[in-house]
Amino acid sequence: MLPQRIIATKRDSKALAQADIEAFVAGITDGRVGDEQLGAFAMAVFINGMNPDERVALTRAMRDSGRVLQWPDLGGPVLDKHSTGGVGDAVSLILGPWVAACGGYVPMISGHGLGHTGGTLDKLAAIPGYDPFPDFEALSRIVRRTGVAIVGQTDELAPADRRFYAVRDVTATVECIPLIVASILSKKLAEGLDALVLDVKTGSGSVMGDLAQCIELAEVLCDTASEAGTATSALITDMDQVLARSAGNALEVIECIEILNGQRTDGRMLAITRELAVEMLLAGRLCQTRDAAERRLDTALANGEAAERFAQMVRAMGGPSDLLDRPASHFPDAPVMIEAAPANAGLVGEIDVRAVGMAVVELGGGRHRAGDRIDSRVGFSDIAGIGERVDAHRPLARVHARTDEDAERAAESLRRAFALSEAADCPEPVRHRVHADTSEHGEPAA
Repeated sequence: MLPQRIIATKRDSKALAQADIEAFVAGITDGRVGDEQLGAFAMAVFINGMNPDERVALTRAMRDSGRVLQWPDLGGPVLDKHSTGGVGDAVSLILGPWVAACGGYVPMISGHGLGHTGGTLDKLAAIPGYDPFPDFEALSRIVRRTGVAIVGQTDELAPADRRFYAVRDVTATVECIPLIVASILSKKLAEGLDALVLDVKTGSGSVMGDLAQCIELAEVLCDTASEAGTATSALITDMDQVLARSAGNALEVIECIEILNGQRTDGRMLAITRELAVEMLLAGRLCQTRDAAERRLDTALANGEAAERFAQMVRAMGGPSDLLDRPASHFPDAPVMIEAAPANAGLVGEIDVRAVGMAVVELGGGRHRAGDRIDSRVGFSDIAGIGERVDAHRPLARVHARTDEDAERAAESLRRAFALSEAADCPEPVRHRVHADTSEHGEPAA
């Protein structure tokens, strides 16, 4: 296998043979393909695309680069969700335990942040002692006992994607449908799922942005997963404003704990998490109707079952046993906290959510390069949403920073990212739904 020949083929807009794709992915896994070659390949695909056969071959080769999990005699459906990434998107930390409390099993493989978007793995790293890299035997044991384990990619599970993921982050090749599809599905299909639900973000804080592109991505994802025999549906959800009220790793974990503990009972993150959870219960045939799924979920959240599953998972992964009871004792404050007041009073009309995400990165809450260390303390809390009035008494957000200079710079970035107006329409959280044709694999639950 000569990597430069394969790179040149795609550079010249020619289709790659399945054998070439498999050989290149094998080279990613065993190190014969260098990072510079991987970056060149990613750029060639970004510019010239892939046809459906190439896309499926890349996905399968990356899935098969490591171990594919099996779950015999589990007693319930194996389910998962994946988000294409946004700002303030900590849905997974609530969703996995919530679905587990309703009878599903969720072995969720998560990743680091890409570009301006936050990563679930980075949020988990804010929890003291949480080890997201158990061996397979430990992962299997935790999933069977607690119903959920949110982990990172290991050398056993889709190792080719682990390298590819890091290189895409620093080579401006994140927004590429074939690479997004292969990255998402190689990890998810390696989990041995019965069904998968996708959260494809649209809007200024999303990877893809345009709604039409997001629908295209969702359809391609669903079709490709269906080719592999996994029933898959997708929600297109809004990212024209920060999903949670916070952005920054520890701050988002704290917000999730408040939702699980019943201290926050509304908001866009909870609404979207509930919609995704309904889709997962229906796809796993744990409920037969949407109303039944909603009732089951609401009960599991209100009676503390979802919170207890989260607590069990954190303990099993090495985290503190009292995280839900004493969260403040486990998350130190940032050294500097200031209010980011708007330049003028008004209603929030538009938000450049990508700019908000990059402001978190500039504070130290994300990466400029693979391997950069993240400060989990920094970010924004109490972020204003579209349609909300802001003024000297209600700031755009509270800034959590390492230095006074960082805090002032971040506050100015927020003022530039928020456009105020006299009137504002808040977009619907769920914009579109996509279901793949699963006729060969059984109809999805109604």
